[in-house]
Amino acid sequence: MPKVMLICGKLCSGKTTYAKKLVKENNAILLSCDEIMLTLFGQYCGDSYDEMQEKTMKYLFKKSLDVVAINIDVILDFGFWSKAKREEATEFYRQNGITPEWHYIDVPHEIWLKNVDKRNNAVENAETNDCYVDGNLANKCISMFEEPTSDEIGVWFKNDWI
Repeated sequence: MPKVMLICGKLCSGKTTYAKKLVKENNAILLSCDEIMLTLFGQYCGDSYDEMQEKTMKYLFKKSLDVVAINIDVILDFGFWSKAKREEATEFYRQNGITPEWHYIDVPHEIWLKNVDKRNNAVENAETNDCYVDGNLANKCISMFEEPTSDEIGVWFKNDWI
């Protein structure tokens, strides 16, 4: 049975780097909400961001079932910031006969701040089309993120690198 691996972590915690490592190790396909959102809508969706993100996530949940059906592992790099979103994802997969494998990227605050700076520099130098993390977005991320408990997560990855 192919695996569905769900990556949880704050913005700039190293989720995508970790997910790309899993892709190589598992010969899996990566489904990224950020990749689609940035490709289709650019950096700024304004007031419609949350609605567009929710629609994109639902589409990728359904698409992941197509991938699993052809016997390929799938990795979803969404962040899953809230416990409610993690529970929703777990329930979706269980209803479809799949027990998802949760991975949490745990990053110390000082490394997280360095990662934010590194990303912002890359955005400013046009080295990436990732989203720029200004102070408002950083504060939003911190205030909205609900750290998972050990009983929610199968793989707890401590990211102590930049």
